[in-house]
Amino acid sequence: MRKDLVKAVKGNAIVPSYVLEYLLGQYAASDDEATIQAGIQAVRKILADHYVHRNEAELVKSTIRERGRHKVIDRVTVTLNEKDDVYQAEFANLGIKGVVVSPDIVKKHPKLLVGGVWCICDIEYFHFDDSRVVPWILGSIKPIQLSHFDFAGYVQARSGFTTEEWMDLLVQSIGFNPAMFSRRAKLIQLVRLVPFVERNYNLVELGPKGTGKSHIYSEFSPHGMLISGGEVTVPKLFVNNSNGRIGLVGYWDVVAFDEFAGRKKRTDKALVDIMKNYMANRSFSRGVETLGAEASMVFVGNTSHTVPFMLKHSDLFDELPEAYHDSAYLDRLHHYIPGWEADTIRGEMFSEGYGFVVDYIAEVLKSMRSLDASDRYQKYFTLSSDISTRDRDGIHKTFSGLMKLLYPQEQAQPEEIEEVLRFAIEGRKRVKDQILRIDTTMAEVRFGYTDAQGTWHSVATGEEKDYPEYYNSRRRRSSDGQNQIEEPAAGPALSDQPAVPATQEKSVVEEVLKTGLVEWEEGQRGFTFSRQIVPYLRGASQITLIDPYIRSYHQARNLMELIEGIARVKESADEVTFKLATVEVPDDAERAQRQLKYLLQIKKNAAILGVLVDVELVDEGSIHDRSITTDTGWKILLGRGLDIFQRPAESNAFDLSIKYQQYREVRGFGITYLRQNKHIDH
Repeated sequence: MRKDLVKAVKGNAIVPSYVLEYLLGQYAASDDEATIQAGIQAVRKILADHYVHRNEAELVKSTIRERGRHKVIDRVTVTLNEKDDVYQAEFANLGIKGVVVSPDIVKKHPKLLVGGVWCICDIEYFHFDDSRVVPWILGSIKPIQLSHFDFAGYVQARSGFTTEEWMDLLVQSIGFNPAMFSRRAKLIQLVRLVPFVERNYNLVELGPKGTGKSHIYSEFSPHGMLISGGEVTVPKLFVNNSNGRIGLVGYWDVVAFDEFAGRKKRTDKALVDIMKNYMANRSFSRGVETLGAEASMVFVGNTSHTVPFMLKHSDLFDELPEAYHDSAYLDRLHHYIPGWEADTIRGEMFSEGYGFVVDYIAEVLKSMRSLDASDRYQKYFTLSSDISTRDRDGIHKTFSGLMKLLYPQEQAQPEEIEEVLRFAIEGRKRVKDQILRIDTTMAEVRFGYTDAQGTWHSVATGEEKDYPEYYNSRRRRSSDGQNQIEEPAAGPALSDQPAVPATQEKSVVEEVLKTGLVEWEEGQRGFTFSRQIVPYLRGASQITLIDPYIRSYHQARNLMELIEGIARVKESADEVTFKLATVEVPDDAERAQRQLKYLLQIKKNAAILGVLVDVELVDEGSIHDRSITTDTGWKILLGRGLDIFQRPAESNAFDLSIKYQQYREVRGFGITYLRQNKHIDH
């Protein structure tokens, strides 16, 4: 099915993709354009006639009453009314509850009891004189999920694809355009599917907002349940001891916790303890009885700092609630997806090509949960002997899951197996390395493997390669309970480090900084932010720019170039707060929208560099002067603000002034450097 069809039919229906694809799979699963268009119209009519919008619930109820019977598409949750000994359904959007459900339906579809299931239902209406009797009657109910499929045909079809083609097909089935992703980025997307194909798999992903961390768990499969991290309780997740009812882990293949990060979030210690036991032993207790379950656990959350900042000041788990920031809990995690490597989802990243219908691939993945592919590497490679049992389990589970996803036909070349093995080792290494920063009593581990020729291959994480000076430091607790950083042993100097110590370099720079007015003539060249402004900003942790005119593209570009200059002179692990006060474009909605777009893009990209941009849009006339102030005591008066360069006569890709400021002609302006009396040292 073409994956872009979902957007064509969704409209304003708040419904998971797998529900829409279920319908499209019945009416538009074709490569004939006429059939596709007819199918789209059919699905649109079904949604218009039968999908229940919350704001139209009363209209739908009226339709059921007048017709006597009507088909609806809604999320249905069933509970047991113990007083009357009957099962009763509640319809999320329609807003009716107390609808009697046959025990046979509940036995056939037990997920109705936990979290609810999207269904196509026939609802009847019959009014009784007794007000205690619910007038709504459930005529029929059909959960939206595939009833059967041909697994052998799926495996056979895989043999007709190359690995790259198959990987692209899976990425398109998720809903993304594989052309927009590197091979590693595709693996990051696909490892998000491992919890669906592997039993009791514990996965964590922390990273910036907007990278699609929770998309798969809410939209991809009818076998997954996405809940807010703050909404879960022991009875809801595991078991309600008062009535013996099993929670989410007993019915769903994947339970994902959204918005799991947040250091100050309140947590239930009893929940943390029972979760530790479940993640390690796949079991939990109900009184004196021990129960088992197969649900995989996924934890996704947003980070608010850059990777080097976290590595320098804490660890990569720093955003988790305090109760979960515990080595015993973290050691149960099998893989850590580096969310900071995933791109922010943009419109062009969504697929317009063909992919598996979601409920079909969801059933395929579910059917492979009982298979084990963890030993497929052992013919070619041997894991390091000092890798612990828990580390080995984490590596094996990730490896097994990816092998089932990528090579269900059980045919892979040694180099392909090695690629998957390295990726699995890296994800577990990221977990263990951060635990070592938290709990220094744990032993160091060499993560790697030996090939058939006896050659040793070590595995490193991406952030370990990018920030070795911070990654290899270890955190420890001092006697007063505060976190401290143990610096790594001295190693070879990095090529990009300054020739003089940072403290000495700073003092040298400050000696040559001058105060007073400097004027630049019209048409003069040689002015650059890195020479004339950035040296005065070095060492500042707070910088404020007041410039009423940051609205056009070239003005926004100048601002981003200044931010890039600030990022170049600060330590990669430090963060700088950059406050901008500028005037919102008046009386022009289109230009105002464009200005906002530029500022949002700058804010997002600056955060990657460790510069946290805070924008204040003010009314025209409220600011006139243009200046930069720092918390280190400098104030720079900017005659023209940042808009000091003349625009090039015409666009020329080979014009040096496009890339290098020193080749740009300036407009006439003056710049004044002031040293404020109070120097705030940071």
